[in-house]
Amino acid sequence: MIKDLFHTNRPTYSLEVFPPKKDADVSVIYDALDEFKTLHPSFISVTYGAGGNTAENTFAIASYIQNQCGIEALTHLTCAAIPDRLFLKNFLTNLYRNGIHNLLALRGDKPQWMSDEQFDARYYDHASDLVTDVKEMFDFSVAGACYPEVHQEAASLSEDIANLKIKVDKGVDFLITQLFYDNETFFRFLDEARNAGITVPILPGLMPITSAGQVKNIIGMSGTKIPKELADAIEKYKDNPADLKKAGLDYSKRQMENLCGSEPGCGKRTGRDAACADCAERHRKPPFSDRDRCSHYQPDRKGASSDAHQPLRP
Repeated sequence: MIKDLFHTNRPTYSLEVFPPKKDADVSVIYDALDEFKTLHPSFISVTYGAGGNTAENTFAIASYIQNQCGIEALTHLTCAAIPDRLFLKNFLTNLYRNGIHNLLALRGDKPQWMSDEQFDARYYDHASDLVTDVKEMFDFSVAGACYPEVHQEAASLSEDIANLKIKVDKGVDFLITQLFYDNETFFRFLDEARNAGITVPILPGLMPITSAGQVKNIIGMSGTKIPKELADAIEKYKDNPADLKKAGLDYSKRQMENLCGSEPGCGKRTGRDAACADCAERHRKPPFSDRDRCSHYQPDRKGASSDAHQPLRP
């Protein structure tokens, strides 16, 4: 199970795939997964779609990842997609019988086809409620989501952290963040979480910006802030798709290197993903540069930076 990966000294990174809708061609996904296999990710997560609109493809793709690729699969499940406890039990049973023992428990957004009344009457109000029943039914590795820039419905960071603590106390084994582009935001969030007694691994979630149109969607869905450095690059290359893609990938690469240098590479870390105080201070500043790495940073045996605890989102 994925939770066991964090008890070793090996760095981890993951990928995420978005299944097409029910009647769409999924062959491109399987071709991509065969390529991903050669990258040896620690696990691959599979989204579920609002209200379960990709449910069948989600299950098939997760099974392929687990059983054909030999990689741990992390299946998403949203509260909005669960009509009752029996549905949950059957869903988990199908996963278990196919060797999939990892679940990302999410509340999920309201599907477009669902009325406000239907959404408000959902069986599980919060992901923390879902976590309780999952842990009661099966010995799964359960992940939860967290929000470095604060959940859009939370009144403050402190309120958001308090709700996160409830979810973790219900049995979440590790957390994956909503995407972000300012590492300082992540570091502040990490401090607040640790100060609140949240000790589970917190995995940074990154998604490279590769097109100008993508920016609007990202901001609209998650409210993520775009730092000036990245915004300037988007503006500069908005009429040159190839250069914009290159600039976006380069930014994410440097962002990742900065995160890896400050946390998982540190031999003095106090937890699986917590940097020592010396490293934390040294790394909390842009620009993202190898020159800013602390002396505790340890490259892998080939001399390349380790993508420790780094969920990459293609």
